[in-house]
Order: sequence, then C-alpha cells, then structure tokens
Amino acid sequence: MTDMIDEDRTSSDFDDDFEPFDLEGAPELPAERYLDRELSWLAFNQRVLELAEDPLQPVLERANFLAIFASNLDEFFMVRVAGLKRRIDTGLAVPTNVGRSPVDVLDDISRAAHELQERHAAAYQELVRPALAEHGIRVVRWTELADDERARLREYFSLQIFPVLMPLAVDPAHPFPYISGLSLNLSVRVRNTKTGRQEFARVKVPQMLPRFVAVGTGDGSDDGRYLTLEDLIANHLGDLFPGMEIVEHHVFRVTRNEDVEVEEDETENLIQALEKELRRRRFGPPIRLEVTDDMDDVTLGLLVRELDITEREVYRLPAPLDLGGLFDLARIDRPELHYPPRVPTTHPQLQPSEPNRPADIFKAVSRRDVLLHHPYESFSTSVVAFLEQAAADPDVLAIKQTLYRTSGDSPIVEALIDAAEAGKQVLALVEIKARFDEQANISWARKLEKAGVHVVYGLVGLKTHCKLALVIRQEKGGLRHYSHIGTGNYNPKTSRIYEDLGLLTADDQVGKDLTRLFNELSGYAIEKKFKRLLVAPLHLRKGLLKLIQAETRAAEEGRPSRIRIKVNSMVDEAIIDALYRASNAGVPVEVWVRGICSLRPGIPGLSENITVRSILGRYLEHSRIFSFLGDGDPQVYIGSADMMHRNLDRRVEALVRLVDPEHLVEIESLFDRGMDERTSSWHLDGEGVWTRHSLDADGRPLEDLQNSLMQQMAQRPRPGKRR
Repeated sequence: MTDMIDEDRTSSDFDDDFEPFDLEGAPELPAERYLDRELSWLAFNQRVLELAEDPLQPVLERANFLAIFASNLDEFFMVRVAGLKRRIDTGLAVPTNVGRSPVDVLDDISRAAHELQERHAAAYQELVRPALAEHGIRVVRWTELADDERARLREYFSLQIFPVLMPLAVDPAHPFPYISGLSLNLSVRVRNTKTGRQEFARVKVPQMLPRFVAVGTGDGSDDGRYLTLEDLIANHLGDLFPGMEIVEHHVFRVTRNEDVEVEEDETENLIQALEKELRRRRFGPPIRLEVTDDMDDVTLGLLVRELDITEREVYRLPAPLDLGGLFDLARIDRPELHYPPRVPTTHPQLQPSEPNRPADIFKAVSRRDVLLHHPYESFSTSVVAFLEQAAADPDVLAIKQTLYRTSGDSPIVEALIDAAEAGKQVLALVEIKARFDEQANISWARKLEKAGVHVVYGLVGLKTHCKLALVIRQEKGGLRHYSHIGTGNYNPKTSRIYEDLGLLTADDQVGKDLTRLFNELSGYAIEKKFKRLLVAPLHLRKGLLKLIQAETRAAEEGRPSRIRIKVNSMVDEAIIDALYRASNAGVPVEVWVRGICSLRPGIPGLSENITVRSILGRYLEHSRIFSFLGDGDPQVYIGSADMMHRNLDRRVEALVRLVDPEHLVEIESLFDRGMDERTSSWHLDGEGVWTRHSLDADGRPLEDLQNSLMQQMAQRPRPGKRR
C-alpha cells in the first residue's frame, strides 16, 4: 500500500543540479538525423486515411475516418501551414527542425497535401461510397431522383432552406464578398436575359442545416438515400436569381489562417484581448482554395484573383468537397455498421462495497493508489465521482483544479460550482488559450467566477496544459491530500474515445507537490523542483535527459538498460539526440507515437537499437508514458507532456512517478503488447515511411490492441475487500 512504500523509493533526486554528459570527444551525430515535423504530421493523417480505406473496418467507421482526415487537414492548414506562411511574409523565415527554409517545406507540404487530398477523395468515391451503398446507404445526385422525389425536396427547399440563403452579387455596385473560412460556397455565373451581360454571385451553403438531406419515401420514412445540401441548392438557383439565366455553378471552399496570437505582456485583460482576437480570426488570410474539378477557368481565375491566392494553393477535387460532412452520415443509427458497443468498466478498487450504493472514493484511494486507464475504465465512476464526492463531502475544505478543455455540459464544472456554493475554497485554473476551445473556456471561466470560484488564467507566456486535481480533506489525523494527475483533459465526452491514464493517490508527497504547484500557478512563476513530479518548463526536459543518460551509462558499463516512451509527438531535438546516444551505447529504445515523429529509427551507427510504432484505431491514443529500467528501481512517469518545444518550453506540464509495483507491471504489459509483432500497428523506418502491419503471414488480422484491452478489462474479477 502507498503508506507502506519506502520514502526513498517515492522521492526522486531531481532536486540535484542536472549535469549533462560531457560530449567532448563523443562521435558527432549526423546533420540529417531528423524527419521533417510537418511531413511527419501528414504521414500521420495518411495513417488515418488508411483506416478509412480498410475493408475490415465497419463501413460507417470508415466514413468517420474520412471525416476525421478532413477535419485534421483543415486544422493543419489553419495552424501549421498558416504559421509557415506568416513566418515567410513577416521575414522571420527561420529554418525548420530539419534546417530547411519554410519556402521549401511549403513546396513539400503542397505536393504531399495534393496527393493526400486526391487519395482521400478517391477513397470516398471508389471505396467508401460503394461500400455504404451495399448496405443501403446511398448518396445520390439530383439527376438520379424521380419526379415525385424532386417535388418533395423542392417543397423542403422552399420551406426550410430558401428563407435562410443569402445570394451575394458581384458587380460595380457590389464588391467581392468576404468568404468565411471553412464555409462551403456555390459560385454562380448568371446572364441577364435582357442585356446579355454575365455576372458573378456567391451563395453560402448554410452550416446550421444538415449536410446530407434524406430523400425519403414520401410517407415520412427514411429509405437510406441522401442528397448533399449543396446539390439541392444548386438545382434551385433559379429561385434565387429570378429572371436570370444560370450559366455555370460550382462549389468552392476557402481555408484561412485561424491561429490566434495574443501578446499577453501588452494587455492587462487577457480575456478581452482574446475575445477581440477571436473576432479577428474569421478574417485571416486565405491559405487554401478547394474547388470542384469541373470549375471553369473564368470562375477559377476570378476566385484566385479576388482571394489573392496562388495556383499552388488551389486544390481541384471531385464533388463533394468538405468530406468532414461525413460526420453526419457516420452518426446514422445502424449498430451493425459501427464498432460493437463497449461499456467502460468501473475500476475494481472503486466499485461500491454494496450494490446500488455509491462508492467511497476517498476510502478506496486512502488504501492504495489507483491507476486508471480510460476509456476501458469509466471516467464518470472515477474522476467525475471523485470530484462530485469532494464537492458534497462536508469534510472537504478545498478543491484545486486545472481545466484545459472540457465539455459543454461538464459535470466537473458543475461540481466545482456546487463546492464553491457550499462554502468550500475552490480554485479553477482555466486555460483560455486552448486552441479552438477559447470561446467555450471563456464562457466557463465567467460562469465559475459568478459562482464564487477563484478563477485564474495561469502564468504570462505559458499555457497551463497539465491535468491536475487536488482535494484537501479534514480527517481524524489532520489534513489529507487526495490528488489526481492525468494524461488527458477533464472532459467526460472525449474520455469515451481518448485513451488516457490517470493516477488517483492519497500520497502525502504528491499532495505537497501539487499544493506548491497550484500556489505557483496562481502566483507568478514555476521556480521550485518537486519530489514525485517533473514539471515543465524548467525541469521536465532536464529530468528526462537525466533518466535517459542513466540508462546510457548502464549500457556502457554492461548493466541492463531499457527506455520505453509513449507520446503523441516526438520532436524535441535534445530528447531525440539523447535517445540516439543511448541507442549507440546499446540501450534498447522503444517509442510508441501516435502522430509526429522526427526521430529516424533503425539507421546503423545512429539508431539501430530504436524501434518506433504507431497504433491508431477506435480510440485516440493519448496517454504519455516514460519508462526507464532504472538499474532495478524502475522510473516510470505518466503525464501531460509531449516531446515538443511548446510542451517543454512554453507550457506548464507535469509528470508523476508511479511507484506501486502492480502499476509498474501494468505499464510494462501495455508496452509489451503495443510493441509486439503480433499487434496491429504501423512501423516507421529511417526514411520516414510508415508501413502498416495489420495481417499475419496467412492473411489473418493481427491483434487489435484496443479491442483486446477492452475485453480484458471487462472480464477482470472484482478484488476482495482490503483491510
């Protein structure tokens, strides 16, 4: 149990000054030792696309993966490509992580993105759309409809769509309209039947209406046929331009720079500055123009000229554009075409002692640390229950919580409000600069403030990305700390699809560490070091480098060594170089990465002892784990940090050390299975190519790790009561 573990084992020596290796005389690492981070991200999205192309995946899930690919790519352009263009335009074109100019990288991105978008469109047209049709879900065109079906849809158009459309003409009296980012639009060329003059107009496809319109059977039932909204509008343009001849109409879509920049040092009120920037976000410069491949040259030329966009930024694709709209189709209620339903189990230690009674989370955690693994184990019956019990418990004096992203109807936020209204001291650190969640977080911050919660916004210049909750409770022996440190957001909705780990502990040292950390977060700076935590931006990279170098020394001295790391992204050059040196010393290094990986594995003389794997599937792999053999004293950490500059230098991140022997075994088992050749995964080579390994030599599917873990968790026996 936690309170019986030796204090020397739970404490770390990170209070010592970090002394890096003396690299004088060490072999110099080759200059071209990193993979380009932007191209690596595109390779990640290609892996998502490969799931959509996979006939072994349920067909509605394949449609969902097509939508995820589209949504991912939109964000990539809005943030990463926009950032590169901004650096070029402002003259701050510093080299990328591989030493290349942003101009050259943009050329590479353009080539890769064009190929991927064409492959994405082909996957829909040639693979997923026919597969959907085989199961009675058909996306049809207006020309395929019978007269009575057209009549029904014409009535629907007149009643539900026509009133909200806003055709905008372009002529000497009407300048070219502003085209909002990610909106779907119809370009229309019309001819005045009296004068013969041609004009251009734009019709925005309403985003609040269903993208796919059910054709139906006439009796109100759904026959599985759907028409895109833009196709329906396009075939009623005469209603919008009476007396005009419709010459041409095509669909287009613009992506804009939507990355938010706020100079915190120059504003006293961060919320007001951010709200102003969010309003400005809609007017960022265009960075991509998608058009249907049948668009005429006259219309395309007008769009390119008016949007001030280059030919390289034009993407000609078959209709329909914006396959992110497939999220709507993917939600169709056809259980047999989805992944089989999986219900998360309650962690055995948190199950109630008697049926139909709530569990006592404090009692369970006071006995022993609890390692949670979502979504296999329920977030609601663990983390949410922990905070709800804290809010209702009269012995709880204070709750401190970080909120990076949360759901719109978050029970966690409600628990914090209930606690404040009950007179408890409640601190919520709301990160309002969480990208694309800024407006929602501003709303929650104001709601919390009105309820009496002490709301702070972190430290100037740093995002607070760590996932921490601390409860202070009055007990017979005095005050006791109950802590939660996680790898994922406090979001009950995404917890059902994000794979994450979390530690619930009553360990006094962790509680003291979090108390100090929260005090510093609501104060001015992160200065101190901690006993069971590694905290960025000052000490996390240093701590990991020290652990990597300890394994390197062990290998050089002939002692057992091993490094295992699971992250979303592996980009930081200092960490990668340390792993290269560990590999050269003979340390087996296993890296399990979901997205970007700039490390080049398997290169003789550099990384032949490094293996890199990626697993994508039903759940989004999101946990971060750092495991070191430790010369018989395993050093295993979980937390919020990826190996990227922004995480290690510009964010407050926290890792916590796991010390319970059963938890260490669980982590090792997870790595054993994730890196096993019999597990379905992608393998990275030294040239940056990811190869999928999903079938064995006989063509049978390899193990689906996520499905196996869910089955394993569901079948775990409930432990007996502990004394």
